[in-house]
Amino acid sequence: MAAYPSQPKPFALALLLMASLVVAVAGKFNQDVDITWGDGRGKAFDNGNLIALSLDKASGSGFQSKNQYLFGKFDMQLKLVPGNSAGTVTTFYFHSQGSTWDEIDFEFLGNLSGEPFIVHTNVYTQGKGNREQQFYLWFDPTADFHTYSILWDPVHIVFYIDGRPIREFKNMESIGVPYPKSQPMRMYASLWNADDWATRGGLVKTDWTQAPFTASFRNFKTKACIWFKGASSCSNSTNNQWFSQELDSISHKQLKWVQKNYMIYNYCKDTKRFSQGLPQECTVINKN
Repeated sequence: MAAYPSQPKPFALALLLMASLVVAVAGKFNQDVDITWGDGRGKAFDNGNLIALSLDKASGSGFQSKNQYLFGKFDMQLKLVPGNSAGTVTTFYFHSQGSTWDEIDFEFLGNLSGEPFIVHTNVYTQGKGNREQQFYLWFDPTADFHTYSILWDPVHIVFYIDGRPIREFKNMESIGVPYPKSQPMRMYASLWNADDWATRGGLVKTDWTQAPFTASFRNFKTKACIWFKGASSCSNSTNNQWFSQELDSISHKQLKWVQKNYMIYNYCKDTKRFSQGLPQECTVINKN
């Protein structure tokens, strides 16, 4: 943590306050986020501890974090749209501003009743994505809440489901691959219609007789570096475990298990799409 003088000035006091928030204190969910669109389709329940987003033919809805972050460990509990949710997409992601933005995505693609749910992940650096990996979920995500987590630190980005890693994107700047490390990002969540691509590539359209569709969010927890007035609440020498946390042997086994049994798309295997050559980082990813 940064050092401060014994009699800090007001700006230093503000930074000290932000530093104290590196480990989040549990509070009401709706105090940490703003519902930003949907004309009332996003609503807080349970004394502010749960937010339900809804989608109908007129509009979806969404919310975003009040804070911006530069690195952190983030958890969100979601219960996805039940029944026939084909054409819909529920999201939990991070996004910076500007034309060369960074982005880290969890997107949950709707399905016909009884079919497995697909979770779509992607990483953007400097406005460039095309790094999709997709997985079937091995449980019913509409029956109860499950925890979806993103670890983003200077070493790597790891996607987790119920504490089990499903994807790792390493910092590969040493071989010339850009890595999101300098642009602060907000957390965003949304429920929207994407029936031009979401279910079977757009072949299955949204059945609006099933509307309104509803997804629920709760327990947004952070251990993160908050970005405040152009500065981070962490220093590079922070002692937080997540800041330079590598996957241990058990986590590697869990990652391999998910990717062997539930991965259905990996951009680093798609030689048809990348006919001129796979992205540079795939030389490392395909070795693992």
